[in-house]
Amino acid sequence: MKVEKIPELALNLADDRAIATLMADAFGPDFNGRAYFRQRHHLRLIVRDGDRIIGHIALLMRDIRVGGALVPVIGVAEVATDPDHRGRGIAAALLQEAITVSRQSLADFMVLFGDRPMYAGHGFLRANNTLSYTLLDDARTQGIKTRVDEGLMILPLRDAAWNFGAHVDLVGHLF
Repeated sequence: MKVEKIPELALNLADDRAIATLMADAFGPDFNGRAYFRQRHHLRLIVRDGDRIIGHIALLMRDIRVGGALVPVIGVAEVATDPDHRGRGIAAALLQEAITVSRQSLADFMVLFGDRPMYAGHGFLRANNTLSYTLLDDARTQGIKTRVDEGLMILPLRDAAWNFGAHVDLVGHLF
């Protein structure tokens, strides 16, 4: 299975539309025809079946605040597999490539919000930190939210230790 990397600035209109179709097929109408849920990303990892995009993960790099420390992270978003191709290891292959790419970056951690056993199987840990983030709905800023999100998972990429008791400011939207 070949995983392609597409930087957001190199994303062409046909692939953008194909990703939007995949998002609708995988998640329903929440994306309103967009190839992203909250905001555009930095890198897309995709798998194709012929010309059709059947798997997708988006990555964003951002510095966030964990306690008083500014910490570089890679946010994982929009993990999707075409419903007709599920159960074939596509999401797992995309996640493994995302981890490989992230280990080559400046980031100390990968961060995602999810509940799939696949994430724990790749080494992601649950973190119950209190979060502050920009609330975005339908591509509109709705304010700032502070809460614990039970779906927060982190993967250390280096020797840095996550501060599980610290307040986390995502300095932007959820991934």
